Amino acid sequence: MEKREFHIVAETGIHARPATLLVQSASKYNSDINLEYKGKSVNLKSIMGVMSLGVGQGADVTISAEGADEAEAISGIAETMKKEGLSE
Repeated sequence: MEKREFHIVAETGIHARPATLLVQSASKYNSDINLEYKGKSVNLKSIMGVMSLGVGQGADVTISAEGADEAEAISGIAETMKKEGLSE
């Protein structure tokens, strides 16, 4: 299992547009990918799950992936986070 922590710096947090981009990014991989925030964990491939967490600016989240392409998945998602200005 691969895990990485992210500090959300985007003013709006993970709202609709970035959530959609994260879900699309996660959906490219076969691994099970989860987003954890405040003790709750949701499937990163589920837009409703991601939106239900209400991740705001300044939040610390953990993304974990488990499966054949877990390392690729984490680095791909990290790239999306950085490119979209969600995290540093």
